[in-house]
Amino acid sequence: MSLDELSADIEATYAELGEAMDLSLDRETRNELALLAAAYDPDELDELVRRGVHMLFQSAVETGNIDFHLRSGYDVTYDEYLSGMTYEEMTGGAAGAGGPPDRDDTRRYQQ
Repeated sequence: MSLDELSADIEATYAELGEAMDLSLDRETRNELALLAAAYDPDELDELVRRGVHMLFQSAVETGNIDFHLRSGYDVTYDEYLSGMTYEEMTGGAAGAGGPPDRDDTRRYQQ
């Protein structure tokens, strides 16, 4: 798979989702959502689900978990997706040349 295939899959899923979606919940999730609703008292339960998606996404990006899965399925990272080109394309070199910018990634690539 590639960056183009990832972009196409994201666009297709985005279009399928539309503005609303039906969501079935198991017993544990219903219980957790009910507890969160009692604690946070949102105007609508949808708000808690949106917050949950945002928190999962942020956590996956910060820990590198999203990169692990994207690299496994599409052979790209989240940074490559955001930039619209692979590190190889950014550096103009062969595979493995250049690589991502230097930074402390010890936590980023933990599963």
